[in-house]
Amino acid sequence: MPKRFGWLAIVCVVALLGIGCKKEQDVIVIASKPVTEQFILAEMLTYLVEAHTDLSVRQTLGIGGGTSNIHPALLKGDIDMYPEYTGTGWLFVLKQAPIHDAQSLYQKVKQAYQEQLDLTWSGLYGFNNTYRIAVSRQAAERYQLQTTSDLVRVSDQLVFAANPDFLERDDGYPGLVKAYGLSFKAVKEIDIGLRYEAITSGDADVITVFSTDARLKTEPVVVLDDDLSYFTNYHAATVIRSETLRNHPELKAVLEMLTARISDEDMIGMNYQVEIEKQDPKAVAKEFLTKKDLL
Repeated sequence: MPKRFGWLAIVCVVALLGIGCKKEQDVIVIASKPVTEQFILAEMLTYLVEAHTDLSVRQTLGIGGGTSNIHPALLKGDIDMYPEYTGTGWLFVLKQAPIHDAQSLYQKVKQAYQEQLDLTWSGLYGFNNTYRIAVSRQAAERYQLQTTSDLVRVSDQLVFAANPDFLERDDGYPGLVKAYGLSFKAVKEIDIGLRYEAITSGDADVITVFSTDARLKTEPVVVLDDDLSYFTNYHAATVIRSETLRNHPELKAVLEMLTARISDEDMIGMNYQVEIEKQDPKAVAKEFLTKKDLL
């Protein structure tokens, strides 16, 4: 995490604990979860707000606990907006049953947030950071694998590896093999950070990945299409207090500048720049917005 985020964490803790920290009327507070792509997205939002309105921004980036702490702070008014994911909003915040159709999920979570919480979702950025199944490039070429359904005819010859949480969750491995009719040669439990090493070492043929993982840019894996739409969608968008929009209606057009502008490949590339190439999220965000003619 860049050094300049340090004091922001203190501000964040103070805000979350309810210790004073009054928010000025013309200052917009933008928060993020403590993951790479959230830092990048928060920097994008900061640039857009400050470039296209007369408002200034205060950042509270990398909030520990993610949605668990950011959402209450948003409701309380300690922050104004942050990037969130449709699946997280629907399953974690609203505690509803999974919806597998991406557009239906977005419309329902958007409506529920507005009606129940007085929070507004912007248009979707475009990328979907969800689970995907990936196979070694060697296995993909040998067995002509393009979709997860393609695994059905060869899964009994392949070794599957995933972290304990995925293997135990009903919406993880148990549901996956049931939905697709898979039966692997062996199943291995590994640390989530060693997924790609399991492929490159030959210890596994099939692993789980997140669809915007930075390492997808360089690792010898092929991501299979979830052709039965098993995994919940986690499309990203900005969630903002409706009160903030009422006080500053100029923000609506600004937030929509990111609608349908960030693809999975874009997000993978930016995550790679920060995580692997060690570039500053602020610089990466500015470069992207400039290329898209948004600054």
